Amino acid sequence: MKWIYWLGWMSFGAAFRTLFGLRITGGENLVTEGAVLVAANHQSYLDPPLISCLYNDEMFFLARKTLFTKITRWLYTKWNAIPVDQTRPDMASLKTIIRKLKDGHRVLVFPEGARTYDGDLGTAAPGIGLIAAKSGAVIQPVRISGARDALPRGSARIRFARITVAIGTPIRLTPAELKAPNGKEDYERIARRIMAAIAAL
Repeated sequence: MKWIYWLGWMSFGAAFRTLFGLRITGGENLVTEGAVLVAANHQSYLDPPLISCLYNDEMFFLARKTLFTKITRWLYTKWNAIPVDQTRPDMASLKTIIRKLKDGHRVLVFPEGARTYDGDLGTAAPGIGLIAAKSGAVIQPVRISGARDALPRGSARIRFARITVAIGTPIRLTPAELKAPNGKEDYERIARRIMAAIAAL
C-alpha cells in the first residue's frame, strides 16, 4: 500500500468509526482475494473512502474529471482515482476499469453514476453491465446508508450521522451472461440484476 494511500485510509477509517459510528453488516460476504467489481449505491462524496475502508489493501474508483485540478490531481492519482467525464462518458474510462479488473485489482463503481438527491436508489446505467461482462470479475454488491445525512449532495457541511454499510452475497455471472452480449439490452439486464442485489440489502 502506497504511503499516501495508507495515510488517507487510516485517517478516513478513524473518522468514520469515531465521528459516524460506522457499522458494517454482512462482513462474512466480503471478497478480499482477486479481482472484485464493487458495486455500491451513491449517497455522498464520502462513499469512495468509506468503501475503501472495508479492505486492508488498495482499490481503484472513478472520480469526476473536474475534480482533477492542478492542486488535487497528484492526490487523486495517488488515491487510485480514475477520471471520468460525466457529461460525455467515453469508452476510455470503461476500458481502464476492465483492464484493472483483468489485472486482478479491485475497482469501485457506482451503477447510478451520480449521487442521490433524496436518498432513494436510482437506475443503473448499462456501463456497469458492460464492465461486469467484459471483465468476468466477481461482483460485490454494497449498500450505503446514512452517508447522505452526513454530507448531502449540494452541501459542504458535514453533519454527524450514523453510517451503515451492508455487504451482500457476491454475484458471479452465468456462462450465458459472460458470453459476448448482443448489445445494450444485455448490459442493461446485468445492470438491473446488480442494482436489485444492492436494493435487497
